[in-house]
Amino acid sequence: MGKSVLRDKSYDFAIRIVRLSRFLMDEKREFVLSKQVLRSGTAIGALIREAEFAQSKADFVSKMSIALKETNETDYWISILKDTGFISNEQFVSLHSDCRELLAMLISTVKTGKNK
Repeated sequence: MGKSVLRDKSYDFAIRIVRLSRFLMDEKREFVLSKQVLRSGTAIGALIREAEFAQSKADFVSKMSIALKETNETDYWISILKDTGFISNEQFVSLHSDCRELLAMLISTVKTGKNK
């Protein structure tokens, strides 16, 4: 399989989310939101990897659509973390930017998959 920008970006984002979750638990002593963002933020890449071996076009679009939903949910949790003071505005801007980039890529992928 060739190089996939979406696959690589989602993997790198998952690593950032794992580190964020660890920071939230170790430094901020926050255990609920950290688990939520960890679950949704790491699910994105896992779903993209699942889609690589989809059984059909419909299965591919379904997996990518779920990844899109998880990305949107992750963006929500990142916003909550900023607005409750658990992460700085600088941390938020960086994570939000990466999340929005994944959203745009997934929207394009889902639209293309539905139109083929």
